[in-house]
Amino acid sequence: MTVPLSILDLSPVPEGADAPTALRNTVDLAQHAERWGFRRFWVAEHHFVAVASSAPAVLIGAIAAATNTIRVGAAAVQLGHTTAAAAVEAFGTLEAFYPGRIDFGVGRSAQRRRAAMQGTSGATQLGQEWREVDGVVVPPPWDMSALARNPRLRAQLAVLQQPEAVAPDFGDQLDDILAMLAGRYQFDDVDANPVPGAGSGLTPWIFGSSKGESAQVAGANGLPFVASYHITPATALDAVEAYRAAFRPSAALTEPYVVVSADVVVADDHATAVHLATSYEHWVHSIRSGDGAIPYPDPDRVAPLPEADRESVRDRIATQFVGDPDQVADKLAALQRVTGADELVITSVTHSHADRLRSHQLIAKRWGL
Repeated sequence: MTVPLSILDLSPVPEGADAPTALRNTVDLAQHAERWGFRRFWVAEHHFVAVASSAPAVLIGAIAAATNTIRVGAAAVQLGHTTAAAAVEAFGTLEAFYPGRIDFGVGRSAQRRRAAMQGTSGATQLGQEWREVDGVVVPPPWDMSALARNPRLRAQLAVLQQPEAVAPDFGDQLDDILAMLAGRYQFDDVDANPVPGAGSGLTPWIFGSSKGESAQVAGANGLPFVASYHITPATALDAVEAYRAAFRPSAALTEPYVVVSADVVVADDHATAVHLATSYEHWVHSIRSGDGAIPYPDPDRVAPLPEADRESVRDRIATQFVGDPDQVADKLAALQRVTGADELVITSVTHSHADRLRSHQLIAKRWGL
């Protein structure tokens, strides 16, 4: 029996298009995803780059309004850019309009980047060798220290917070969120429970990339955990293991619930899929070079990426699942088997929206949705 399949979308801006087009494409994809049987449709949070999902709660509202049954959520709200109260109010509002359909995903990626810039991130072990675990490629970690020193990233992080603001520890923010959702939050012995939000029944979903704080906090609080194999393939398996080891039953879950992400491109045949994925390495390189995601390049127009640049993104190229429906389904099945995931979530980016729709449609049919 196959596990459920869901979608994570970034609202990528294709080369030659604009952000309004990308947002309309996301809503259109969500409507198709509902018809094709995907369980959830999540949107990421990114800022100042050529992806249009910068305001997840607003976008989720538009998607939920345009669909009827599919669950819609954030993957994930970056708590370093907001407050616990603001996040609970936003998602409490969404839940009030679309009860039982909203997934409240949160992550600490903003805090992680700030810690890396300050040299206090508890760096992932570098020097790890390439390996394969039962058909799943596990590359060495990518060293993000150069990216963390990039002045563009520093400026962006500064703009996303009020002057002199300091984001609380992720675990403390999550404690506040859980207290607010339960209607028992107090500040200086004064009740301060968000409306809407308190008593909404929302369950936070924790997104993580390693065996660090996110996995530990998710497990200790008995919350569902999403491991980002599509972004951090070197450490996603460790994250799942750490989450399960830390898990304690809660009102939300009696047993661990794991979702693992994968980046896929599916086409009717292998050669077409490989061609559609040609510009993926250029896009990832733009992110890792520090300038942020460029408009997604047209594979018909890109020149080969220089070998030195290609080496810097080799881990992401090697862990993208590209091929015909059978080939990609086999790789997804291997990822599920190795991680024991209860659910898989895929992200599929191509230059053409029609190709992106086709990619999701083909894997939905092959997966048996």
